[in-house]
Amino acid sequence: MQAETSAAVVHALGEQALYPVNVSEQSKSGGIRAKSGGKIRRRDVGVMYGQLADLLGAGVPMLRALEIIARSGMRGRMAEVILELRQDVSAGKTLTESLAARPEAFPELHVAMVNAGEHAGFLEDVLNDLATFVERQDELRNKVRGAMIYPLLLGTVGIAVVCLMLVVVVPNLREIFVDVSKMPLLTRIVFAASDLLVKHTVLAICFVVLTITCVVAVFKSQTGHRLWEHWKLKIPVLGKTICVVAITRFCRILGTMLANGVPILTALDIAKDATGSEVLGDSIDQAAESVREGQPLAEPLRSSGLFPVEIVEMISVAEESNQLDRVLVQVADTVEKRTNRQVDTAVRLIEPIILVLMAIMVGAIALALLFPIFTMADQLS
Repeated sequence: MQAETSAAVVHALGEQALYPVNVSEQSKSGGIRAKSGGKIRRRDVGVMYGQLADLLGAGVPMLRALEIIARSGMRGRMAEVILELRQDVSAGKTLTESLAARPEAFPELHVAMVNAGEHAGFLEDVLNDLATFVERQDELRNKVRGAMIYPLLLGTVGIAVVCLMLVVVVPNLREIFVDVSKMPLLTRIVFAASDLLVKHTVLAICFVVLTITCVVAVFKSQTGHRLWEHWKLKIPVLGKTICVVAITRFCRILGTMLANGVPILTALDIAKDATGSEVLGDSIDQAAESVREGQPLAEPLRSSGLFPVEIVEMISVAEESNQLDRVLVQVADTVEKRTNRQVDTAVRLIEPIILVLMAIMVGAIALALLFPIFTMADQLS
């Protein structure tokens, strides 16, 4: 029982005709000892969403549900986070505010989806969707990591072979050639790279570190982040998959909110944050402005060029038949199945792409060394 003092507990129980045998204060952590520090795994976050959805669906109050989850086997920092959520909720904060205060555990997308669920009264459905979403993300991450082990191993070996050739083989062969300026451009580039690694090792290391630092700084800046958001949607295969995944989230959240009576402008404002894409969010903002002026939703989405034609057509027909909420959820289910197949295809393409890139790199060095040798042999013959 939450109360200011032990006397308040006795008084509250007395009003319910209950007589406590013993009243003792729990520790601030709710009687649960959680180990400080540690990394929060996405898998644990997904498990928490699923358990919270089940408990709320069974009629368990929020505070009691969070306490049960914290006692149900969570360890490390995640257990502490759940206890902190319980304290915030008991202090009068919403679950959305509590999650938003801990961005290291709950991304903005999760907060936006929970916000939509709290506003529209379908929090259990959103938590179930989040649990499934996090689980699929974890499966996809593990799948990508497993698929990348062999290509990364080959890439590491390939880079080691290239560096060995540039440091050991190329300098020995260069002594054979008298006039490097008459060599082909590819051969001169290889010789210059060899000189950089052999004679200016510190300079090469500084150049690599400086390049990585500049790239990271650019991506962290607002302009660089904005450019990356635009560019990643144009990556072959992967960009289309990222865009479709964001559209699927948007359709599911918007359809669920409309089905629960949320006004379309409010629903659009919340659903745009659930996409996880600033570019897509801007196009949804423009669509919301058009809807505010009395225009249908499908036309601004079509003009953005980000939404596939078939999805826009389905939204247009749904608006005419006044079944937008049902059609949006149906679109999300259909597109999600198709996206899973596209992700599997993209993962399978990673390995041959890396192999081809490494083959091109090694082949270019070999060609750069063999071409002048063949030229000298022809001259000697």
